Amino acid sequence: MNPIIEALFKHARQIPTAPAIESRGRQVSYAELAGLVCSAARILHAKQVRRLGIAMDNGPSWATWDLAAQYADVTMVPLSGFFSDEQRRHVIRDAGLQAIVSDRPGGQDILGRPYSWQYLPARDGNPLFPGTAKVTYTSGTTGAPKGVCLAIGGISKVASSLVAVTNARPGDRHLAALPLSVLLENIAGLYVPLMVGACVVLEPLQKLGLQGSSRFSSARFLAALDASHATTCIMVPAMLEALTREISAETPVPKDLRLVAVGGGRVSPRLIDRARAFGLPVYQGYGLSECASVVAFNAPGEQDSKSAGRPLPHVELRLADDGEILVRNTGFLGYLGKPAAASGWLPTGDLGDIDGQGRVHIVGRRKNIFITAFGRNVSPEWIESELLSEAEIAQAVVFGEQRPFNAAVIVSGAPTPASRPVSVRSTTARRTMPGSVAGCGPARPSP
Repeated sequence: MNPIIEALFKHARQIPTAPAIESRGRQVSYAELAGLVCSAARILHAKQVRRLGIAMDNGPSWATWDLAAQYADVTMVPLSGFFSDEQRRHVIRDAGLQAIVSDRPGGQDILGRPYSWQYLPARDGNPLFPGTAKVTYTSGTTGAPKGVCLAIGGISKVASSLVAVTNARPGDRHLAALPLSVLLENIAGLYVPLMVGACVVLEPLQKLGLQGSSRFSSARFLAALDASHATTCIMVPAMLEALTREISAETPVPKDLRLVAVGGGRVSPRLIDRARAFGLPVYQGYGLSECASVVAFNAPGEQDSKSAGRPLPHVELRLADDGEILVRNTGFLGYLGKPAAASGWLPTGDLGDIDGQGRVHIVGRRKNIFITAFGRNVSPEWIESELLSEAEIAQAVVFGEQRPFNAAVIVSGAPTPASRPVSVRSTTARRTMPGSVAGCGPARPSP
């Protein structure tokens, strides 16, 4: 039995009445969750489903079907709400899904919530690599999403390592602030708390202030953090930036928080330092889907705002000659429909450095580098993250291919006195002074 399911059943025996999940004011105990998982696994067996898609908002049902798929040895494919209709159709065809369980009205699931089963026409899909437990799809911003096939061994190694480096404990209350279809939240926000007997708070995302893939109410989210008595949560850089603006308006920091993990993109050290100055216990990490999400993390007590932390205990890293980060493959089986992944070193596509203390520093993506008219290589993510650390700036895109200078398209933040055009111009001038872009020469913001 895999370690995640084994831990669930152990807690169901030892702490049966302890809350495993809390949602909409209701608690699901460990004994109840274990029973639900067994019931759902029997349903999967009875329906002879071997490839299951889950298209649900955050809640106990999502967690139940995910865990049931593991228990029943069924390959599970999260269907992200961020995908377009065409991307969703591609995932269904590519993965050869036999059924999709969703929270659209149509029936009543084992938790008494609305749900529907969608049976799909018989199709072979792409052959699965032996041992594929989960297929998580990339966002597909450069084309059709790619199916990353992961083995339960690699997933459980990441979860076990995160238990150690985050000091996860039974008294934790983790508020899932990202969709469970996001691998980072799925592993670090669901599996990690359940492995230690903690409680996962799973509320509908709209209740937390998230709408779609880019709209976020920091005030609503801050209120949800406080009301849930969350001790841990995970967020992306844009959420952290919005939250620091909300807290800087003299809104108190939720008193129970002990760890806020930030990932999904490069985070400016200035933003991390500012968040910590406001009292947010922020810790940056780094990872990618092919490595079952997290690769490195700033463990509590070893916080370094300039790095993504040290590799997790089970991870081996090294640098290629051109500075690309390579990771020893421990759970990536390959892309669906492509040749199997090699068992050696996995290229990440990220450029970085490893300092004398073993901390990982991320510079940018290999494919995103542009070359100025003076032959200087520039990673735009570095500059963009520095610009986005300023409260006056909501979005920034940096470019400069074959130009004698770097340029940036700037979108100001919410209409406040701090975000007037004169303030934005002053901020961009301050953040792009000569020398502030390492090795790139002077940079100028566009008008």
